[in-house]
Parts: sequence; structure tokens; C-alpha cells
Amino acid sequence: MRVLIAGILGAIAMFVWSSVAHLATPLATTGFSQIPSEAPVLAAMHNSIGDKNGLYFFPWVDPKDPKMMDKEAALMKANPSGLLIYHPPGADTGMGLSRLGAEFGKQLVVSLLAAWLLSMAAIASYLKRVCFVSGLGLAAAITTNVSYWIWYGFPTDYTLAYAFTDFFGYVVAGFAIAWWMGRKA
Repeated sequence: MRVLIAGILGAIAMFVWSSVAHLATPLATTGFSQIPSEAPVLAAMHNSIGDKNGLYFFPWVDPKDPKMMDKEAALMKANPSGLLIYHPPGADTGMGLSRLGAEFGKQLVVSLLAAWLLSMAAIASYLKRVCFVSGLGLAAAITTNVSYWIWYGFPTDYTLAYAFTDFFGYVVAGFAIAWWMGRKA
């Protein structure tokens, strides 16, 4: 029960932080840019992709092709390259209750995991418990964000902003989790 309550408190703290980070700071838009002459690009995407939601890597080479690496290198010398997350017109991509609920659910899962791991660590000091959870957050923030920077060329400012947002979410969750886990049974 202690781990469950600590996880819920951590998730609430993390959710509040991520809300503040995305609504009251520039962190949510750091690294994003507008496409110059956007209208013809959007029309070309819609004409080519249509109504198929997806994550697209371009230029595309079949990964089963034995000469994939050579073909990809040649294509990238002659063409632009990148990743495209595409949603057709009318797709629900807003911040509705279902997405906010899913985000809170994800934060609840990671906070429960952090509380569970902390319960097995038996750390007496409040500050050390906060550092333990924060360390988990640092590992989590580096794992995905830095890999996307390395392999897909995500902008450095985007990578730093999102890694910080993720890490600091664990810090604030750590304050709540460490406080609850340090209480006498």
C-alpha cells in the first residue's frame, strides 16, 4: 500500500510538472520550426500519403535489401532525409481527455516503478531517496532522447529541452515518493 500511495503521489507531482513545462514555459516548442512555404508541402504530403497515419523515414530503402546501407548513403547524398510523423486531415491529435489520461497513466506506471525500486533500496535519508528517483529519471531521459539525437538527427535544443523535462519530472516525483516512503509505517 505504501508503494501504491507513493506512486500515485509521484504521478500527480510529475503530471503537474509536465503541465507547467508544456503550458507555461517554452520547453514544449523548443527545437520545432515551421516549414517554409508550408502550403505546397502539405498538399504534396496529402497527395502522396493520403489518409495513412504513420511514421515515415525518407529516403526509403528496403531494410531487407543486402545493399541497403550503400543505397541509403547514395540516396542521402542526393536527396533530403528525415523522419515524418504524418496524420491525415481530421485526425484527432489534440490534447483531449483521453490523451491527458494516457499521459497520467504513463506517469503513474513510471512513478509506481520508481517507488517499488526505492522500497527495495532501503535508503534512510530523504535527500538520498530523492536522488535515487532522480537518477532513474536521468537514465530514462537519456535513453530515448539522446538516441533520437544520435540516430535521427533530432535538434540539440529539442533533445536538451525534452531530456530536461523528463528528468525534472522524476525529480518532482522523487520529492513526493521519497517523502511518503520515508514516513513511519
